[in-house]
Amino acid sequence: MEKSSNITVFILLGLSQNRNIEILCFVLFLFCYIGIWTGNVLIMISITCTQLIDRPMYYFLNYLSLSDLCYTTTVTPKLMTDLLTDRKTISYSNCMLQLFTTHLFGGIEIFILTGMAYDRYVAICKPLHYTIIMSRQRCNTIIIACCTGGFVHSASQFLLTIFLPFCGPNELDHYFCDVYPLLKLACSNTRIIGLLVIANSGLIALVTFVVLMLSYFLILYTIRAYTAESRSKALSTCGSHITVVVLFFAPALFIYIRPAITFPEDKVFALFYTIVAPMVNPLIYTLRNVEMKNALRKVWCHQTRLKTKQVL
Repeated sequence: MEKSSNITVFILLGLSQNRNIEILCFVLFLFCYIGIWTGNVLIMISITCTQLIDRPMYYFLNYLSLSDLCYTTTVTPKLMTDLLTDRKTISYSNCMLQLFTTHLFGGIEIFILTGMAYDRYVAICKPLHYTIIMSRQRCNTIIIACCTGGFVHSASQFLLTIFLPFCGPNELDHYFCDVYPLLKLACSNTRIIGLLVIANSGLIALVTFVVLMLSYFLILYTIRAYTAESRSKALSTCGSHITVVVLFFAPALFIYIRPAITFPEDKVFALFYTIVAPMVNPLIYTLRNVEMKNALRKVWCHQTRLKTKQVL
């Protein structure tokens, strides 16, 4: 398809046209963004500075926190800036860049969650072979596969969009650049591209979600024969992961598994996987995890002792 676009700037309609609501949202998202950075950075420091980094579950959690930070940073700062301005604009090139990066880090996060589910499956269903199966080399391979999968997914979304002609209007009914709102503005027949987007984003999200649920079904089936204490520990670990999966996948499935049409509710659902999930992830993985709490205390106490020595 030959590109013939005369649009150089898109106008983002944002979340609301009400000024008071925009200011309220800015304050709320500012606290959320601070919480996202604080929580995820603490998790990364606590894992990398302790022996938890040698354990596959926390090795993946470290990369999940990093992908959370990168993912939300592609959207949240721009959103907060727009909430304080009357005219919300984004250049064509920045729009395409934002489209690429959001799908890149979103795809990586989806695949890392799958890798974490595989790790839990091996740990609970094949405990005697766990250390052999989940070697550091295998973990590195999984992370490389996650990044490759995220890049392939993002590149395909980018290529489907970059050649679309935009002749006007240029008002994008969203708070960031995404495929469906852009398809709505294209001045060409986007039916086939819409189907390709569903085959890409929609099927990836659906297949991954089904695989994750099946893995947890197998885990629940396996732990029936365990002791009450072992069942409680396994359920606690898996419960945290399932909560994260549902928070991320439920709104993503609502948006990407249907035909290429947009609804006003899409912007609210998108907030769940761009802001809410990255903010809640650290809380879920720390408040319900004794080992993470101990690691946080160890790092915090070590830093406190160092500061005390420097003062003395």
